[in-house]
Amino acid sequence: MTNFGYTLSSEEHTPNDLVDYAQEAEQRGYDFVSISDHYHPWVSEQGHAPFVWSTLGGVATATEEIDVVVGVSCPIMRMHPAIFAQATATTAQMLGDRFVWGVGTGENLNEHILSDHWPPHRVRLEMLEEAVEVVRKLWEGGQTSHYGKHYTVENARLFTLPEETPPIAVSAYGERAAKAAADFGDGFWCVGPQEKPLQIFEENGGEGPKFAQMTVCYAKDEDEAVETAYEQWPNSFVPGELASILPTPTHFEQASQAVTKEDVREADSVITDPDPETHIENVEKFVNAGYDHVYVHQVGDDQESFFEFYDEEVWPSFDFD
Repeated sequence: MTNFGYTLSSEEHTPNDLVDYAQEAEQRGYDFVSISDHYHPWVSEQGHAPFVWSTLGGVATATEEIDVVVGVSCPIMRMHPAIFAQATATTAQMLGDRFVWGVGTGENLNEHILSDHWPPHRVRLEMLEEAVEVVRKLWEGGQTSHYGKHYTVENARLFTLPEETPPIAVSAYGERAAKAAADFGDGFWCVGPQEKPLQIFEENGGEGPKFAQMTVCYAKDEDEAVETAYEQWPNSFVPGELASILPTPTHFEQASQAVTKEDVREADSVITDPDPETHIENVEKFVNAGYDHVYVHQVGDDQESFFEFYDEEVWPSFDFD
């Protein structure tokens, strides 16, 4: 059975709007919402980047049943893992068994702000595994000390603990990260219907929920959708490893200058075609790839048209209540 979700895009909306959208997603029958954890937007045009842990407090009180997941945090630099342990434990107590925490090796865009050196991916993955170890130790309760290669914790104890330990889903796009996700994760996270990393995760014993995001920009007129995606989500077209190493929104804007509107129209990474069949076919790609948690990100300010379009034209083709 596939669970269908909606993206709370922290880069594009105010915290109060994100809370309202979470509430609307629940009312419309979505199984879960996924919220991004950023310090900066990808490009300045997006305009926002609220502190996700404050926003989640609002989401927790405004919703009753919908699952809430963070997709994803990088718990290795911007905040110490011990602080992430406290933030996630508090969130999990507020949400109960509705909470899933996604983690990954992050982007320099969000993590360089304290002037820390940005390590290569292999080192960041090592840091991530140790950070998750620290968090899990603290979630157990009791006084905790940890003296590791990357992190030190002395005499720390979380007094506010979740009744149930939340699962930690690990983001992966390549072989090394997918194997690591299978080793220390409780689930898998990706963007796009990528079969290979998910296959590696499962072949190496990975279990748990499997999340993937589909990005769309719906408008009744495709030219309008293309214009919106071109202006507000050009980061989707930044190639290769640049997305993880560029340090500021300005750099992403510069890296996106070669992107044309025709590139946006023809790309698979952001769906701008208003034909319902295009959206249905793309959702099916995620399901057929093996993802059991598929969530949709609508680029731009117009979320209501997206909600209505998917309710009327897309979700009836799936087991969506």
